[in-house]
Amino acid sequence: MVRCLLQRLAEAILVSMTGDRGWDVPEKPYKLEPDPPPRGVDLPYDDGEPMETPRHRNQYWLLVFSLQHRLRGRKDIYVGGNEFLYFSQTQAKNNDFRGPDVYVVLNAISRDERRSWVVWEEDGRTPDVIIELLSPSTEHVDRGKKMRIYAQVLKVSAYYLYDPFTYELEGYELDPGSTTYRRIQADAGGRVYCRPLDLSLGVVEGEYIGMEIPWLRWIDPEGRVVPTAEEDAFEHLREVEQRAEAALRRAEEESRRAEEESRRAEEESRRAEEESRRAEEESRRAEELASQLAEYERKFGKLGE
Repeated sequence: MVRCLLQRLAEAILVSMTGDRGWDVPEKPYKLEPDPPPRGVDLPYDDGEPMETPRHRNQYWLLVFSLQHRLRGRKDIYVGGNEFLYFSQTQAKNNDFRGPDVYVVLNAISRDERRSWVVWEEDGRTPDVIIELLSPSTEHVDRGKKMRIYAQVLKVSAYYLYDPFTYELEGYELDPGSTTYRRIQADAGGRVYCRPLDLSLGVVEGEYIGMEIPWLRWIDPEGRVVPTAEEDAFEHLREVEQRAEAALRRAEEESRRAEEESRRAEEESRRAEEESRRAEEESRRAEELASQLAEYERKFGKLGE
């Protein structure tokens, strides 16, 4: 209304000064459009602060890389982390909320690359799974402000807290009715189920990037650790080497058996030759005896006469 009155006043002043309506002034005022939301490419995506410790950084890499490898080829699932998450224009303007350490979005729009997750550019999709790596400086936020936002605003189905130094793991599942989290009970092995991915999270001793400590790992329904691409390649190479070694052992065993058979054949041949020589010797002696007997009987007559 105010804008309309101001516009009409300006038109009246123009007419009084020029004597005509030479400008094409619309009869109706322009419609005020709301400011469009900021584009993701225009929003900060890195606060320039590294993760708390190298252990936090390596744990983040291990969780993200192993799950990305398991879901390779799935363009409808996005696995990300350590990047900004924008869910409202006010939050984007104030820039007062940092994204999760690790998050997973199901039924995501297929994109080649993202610098951050901007909800209004993702058809309103929000993370289905979030993991926060605890540290003394962030634990109160992860258990307080972030936990409330994840439950009440973003409605994240599964939320996990893990301390890389104490190896303590907590899992929470969203109660849709109350938009609050309820604790997920760990199984007998200390593993916590992740329903959206049909996987579990568990602490497993192992070596990663030169650090041999307990690591938080994804566990498949068969109880196997979900490997990274490097671990998978190493395991494949190890299996190939084991098959090659087994084939070599079989070949050596076959060669040994063949040699043994050859030795037995040679021994049989030697015994046969020996038997043949003995038979020939017996035959020769028999012939000599027969010759001597014939000579004797020629001279002295047949024996017994």
